[in-house]
Amino acid sequence: MKKYILSSLAVLAATLFISCNDALDTDPRVTEMTGATFPGKPGDVESELTAIYSIMSTLGGGDNSGILNNPFYWWSLMSDDCYGSGGLQDNVAKSLHHFTTASSNQYEYNFTLLYGGISRCNNTIETIDNVDWTNNEDVRGQLLGEAYFMRGLYYMWLSQLYGDIPLITSSVITDEMMQQASAEEAIYPQIISDFVSAKNLMKPERANGSGHADKYCAEGFLARAYMFWAGFYKGVEELKNGGPDIELVEQEGCKGGKLTKTDVVNGLKDIVANGGYQLRPDFRSLWQYSNSYLLAEALDGKNHHYDYIADMNKADCFDMPGNGNGNTEELFQIQFMNASKWAIGGTYCNPRMYSNYLSCFWGLRNGATNDNGKRDKTYPFNQGWGQGTPSCNLWQDWPDNDLRKKATLIDLDNELESYTYEKDDCEESGYAVKKYADVNLDANPADNDSWWKQAPGYSSSSLDNPQQGDHFEDFYLMRYSDVLLMLTELTGEASYMNQVQKRAGVSLTGYSLKAVQDERRWEFALEGLRFNDMRRWSGYKKHSESSYAAVALDKQAGQQITCLGKKKSQTMKQMTDVGWKKRYADTQGFLPKPQSQINIMKGALTQNPGWDDKTPAKEWTYKVLY
Repeated sequence: MKKYILSSLAVLAATLFISCNDALDTDPRVTEMTGATFPGKPGDVESELTAIYSIMSTLGGGDNSGILNNPFYWWSLMSDDCYGSGGLQDNVAKSLHHFTTASSNQYEYNFTLLYGGISRCNNTIETIDNVDWTNNEDVRGQLLGEAYFMRGLYYMWLSQLYGDIPLITSSVITDEMMQQASAEEAIYPQIISDFVSAKNLMKPERANGSGHADKYCAEGFLARAYMFWAGFYKGVEELKNGGPDIELVEQEGCKGGKLTKTDVVNGLKDIVANGGYQLRPDFRSLWQYSNSYLLAEALDGKNHHYDYIADMNKADCFDMPGNGNGNTEELFQIQFMNASKWAIGGTYCNPRMYSNYLSCFWGLRNGATNDNGKRDKTYPFNQGWGQGTPSCNLWQDWPDNDLRKKATLIDLDNELESYTYEKDDCEESGYAVKKYADVNLDANPADNDSWWKQAPGYSSSSLDNPQQGDHFEDFYLMRYSDVLLMLTELTGEASYMNQVQKRAGVSLTGYSLKAVQDERRWEFALEGLRFNDMRRWSGYKKHSESSYAAVALDKQAGQQITCLGKKKSQTMKQMTDVGWKKRYADTQGFLPKPQSQINIMKGALTQNPGWDDKTPAKEWTYKVLY
């Protein structure tokens, strides 16, 4: 368990804003510490990197626009993993789920924020040699590699959210950079080149859950980027049968030329052979509900004990060595700490960013409108906003013999006997998120006793509200099981997938694309990977309404759901007359570019298909269904 103590370095670095541009809204504040005067020493570059990484916390932390801005949460809502749900007023979550929008700039926050992160990366890449690195060349390589890695990561997220976008790789922005670039032909070659530079520049030592990227992170995300490019843009239906080469950009750490599928596979095999990662023996070890304090309650028979984890070994609990935050399965993650504040800041300084607000958004709505924080009917889980509840399809499709099913989902009717539905509930499936669920302790629910109070380094929540402030579980961006499943999908060698299946307690199978698709769905349910997996298995504009993604999304229609407190009283509706199949086909899974940014760019940025004036507004405009 790492300690949750805010360092002065983190505070300083989070306030360093290092570039601006009048045309594209990226990072609007400038300090005097630029160009020739900064950085002046290695510690300055480390501070710049902290500011680069802080973008992730801002995405994954406290909400200030009506919805959590973690893109993986957005992708969960857009997939068949989740419904929009929440209360009647929670239109942002429901509009995302139904591929509609309630306002022209609804999805602007991530667009602006990610370009701000890219701006910081560009500055660090350009100015790193302001520092004298004599006898510190390895440190320079590591820090520069991290900057390349983060630029590649932020561009990957941007392009998967918004499609064709400007490719800005310098703090001096040319007219050419301001033009919309092809994601297939320009953005992805740059993303993959950045990951190649990163893996070649960074030291081979593992980062050990520090929150910093390392060589193995770069190899893992290089594979994820390549597989999306090859599947979505190049239409490769089954990667084990081959994949195209991609042209690389010549830059430091990357000599240009071509990257092959073999190169990608070799990088993943390097992680397996040399990274030192391993699957945790018990899948439940990855999630905070398996902490030893709750286990003790289950074993000693206290009131409200939670039998689900009573069979766990204490050594496998979340808060035991090797598990929890920084565990041996975790390649890369967003980290959080107890330093949030109630005040709402600007785009680049959100004071609630230090709390993993995903736990609050996915929290149980029972009593949420009246009892803010009390959980006598939800124990050991806390309450929250109930947005993005798991879909009926996810529960129904998932075999009961897979232990990951109940390790991922709360079956409300059978696990929480006193649970009741809110009178303004919408699209409730009868299931809730167990991964990332906020967990409490103690037989007296009125205490609202956050289990994190037991963690080393904890101090009273700066929000003074454990329900909203005490969320410090890492958000996984890549786990070792992903490396194993990518290897099976790329090579057809089932032995990698079998390791994941063995831990899940299911039968070992040989390779088939469907077996890999199912394993990825069950292993990473509600972690935000499903939607882009669906897209790459569908191909860009390929059999769009009969594609894997369109068909899976359409199966949600007609499911029995709970609305307005009346259990299973309605069927899932499609928000527009055309439904999910056509909305996916029209948009290909991309969100609309913010109209404000299109206006700023004066014609250089164009709206995505399915959201433009060629598509009837009624097909993409949010409407109240319940």
